Amino acid sequence: MPSTLTQPLINAEKTLMFSEAAEGGAAVERFLTHNKVALARLGARLQANPPRSVTTVARGSSDHAATYGKYLIETLTGVPTSTAAMSVSSIYAAPVVAADSLCIAISQSGRSPDLLTTVEAHRKAGAYVVALVNDEASPLAALADELLPLCAGPEKSVAATKSYIASLGGLAAIVAAWSGDEALTHGLRDLPAQLNAAFALDWTPALAVLQPARNLFVIGRGYGFAVAQEAALKLKETCALHAEAFSSAEVKHGPMAIINDGFPILGFATSDTAGDGVREAAQEFAARGASVLLANPAGVLENTVHLPALLSVPALEPILQIQSFYRLANSLSVARGLDPDSPPHLNKVTKTV
Repeated sequence: MPSTLTQPLINAEKTLMFSEAAEGGAAVERFLTHNKVALARLGARLQANPPRSVTTVARGSSDHAATYGKYLIETLTGVPTSTAAMSVSSIYAAPVVAADSLCIAISQSGRSPDLLTTVEAHRKAGAYVVALVNDEASPLAALADELLPLCAGPEKSVAATKSYIASLGGLAAIVAAWSGDEALTHGLRDLPAQLNAAFALDWTPALAVLQPARNLFVIGRGYGFAVAQEAALKLKETCALHAEAFSSAEVKHGPMAIINDGFPILGFATSDTAGDGVREAAQEFAARGASVLLANPAGVLENTVHLPALLSVPALEPILQIQSFYRLANSLSVARGLDPDSPPHLNKVTKTV
């Protein structure tokens, strides 16, 4: 583990991760503007011919975005949504039953062989393919029946930030167009400006807890579970800090046993009923002596370190919270003597077969 006495060798506000994460609001605005006609067309198609099921195809941060999409699709349209196990197609070459289904593929590069094999299998089996991809010239883009470029722009830091934000915004836009949900539609109009505001929020009180840490839990629920997954990945990836993501309901089972004095917990709470579950878990952890960091738009919760979070449509609040988190993760990486742009043993594009 990096020494807590390490002096930062990098200016945290000069990293690629910082500058790219700061573009999250602009990326979402570009996505919504560029894809306005395509989103309306896709929404009309899905309303007229609702799919029997939805399958997402993604890995890494993009798969965390897919988790967010699952909650949105199932809560606002009722259509069952699952994640493709890509080895089924890429390793086992097993047949896929996908007639009358929707396949949503999410990728920064659009070039991973197992992702392409899986999307091709679903397409040949009768699925309608929608691709959310940052590289419009990628093989994935060529496979799509409806291409929705992420419009995040070049992302050179190994850690995905603005492309993840754009993916979340893109999934919310698809579901808004499909479901016709007015609150979500109106919330999306304000999302770019709110993302800029979220990036400016001060989460530095978390540094004192996380800089010396060795392990922590990251918790969320419902719409917020996907950003808990993403935050845990980024803490491992950029901060060399072992973090596990849990639903605030699931963490009360076996994982609860290892909570003791000072054990760090990072929670993402939305302003809805799912957020109540995170707040309840946070209070239970705090009573056990854990050091609880809580992003909570409902305000300060007793015995926790408050991380400011903006109120919005509950479905969009996790996007704002992960934007604030990215700035924290960048600062934490530098404080632990690391370079968030170049994590060891990692490449920008991972080509799994």
